Amino acid sequence: MKFYYVYVLKSFSKDFLYVGYTEDLKRRFSQHNSFEELSTKHYAPLELIHYEAYKNAKDAKCREDYFKTTKGKTTLKTMLKEFLVLQ
Repeated sequence: MKFYYVYVLKSFSKDFLYVGYTEDLKRRFSQHNSFEELSTKHYAPLELIHYEAYKNAKDAKCREDYFKTTKGKTTLKTMLKEFLVLQ
């Protein structure tokens, strides 16, 4: 069974959230934390704080795109409010 993932990473050291999309969440998370990704290497180490799994790639990509909008970022911060307050 194949899934497509939308995920949110948070930097341990800086106030930074990253939203991404992948077919292999474990591999992708490892790449981010091994400084292989230009977009996140200055923010590592990162922790996985949220993910969603989809059976359809287009649905997952649409959700990722939404989370990257201003409204989507507000939604994410509302969804993860309790976690983010405790950090």
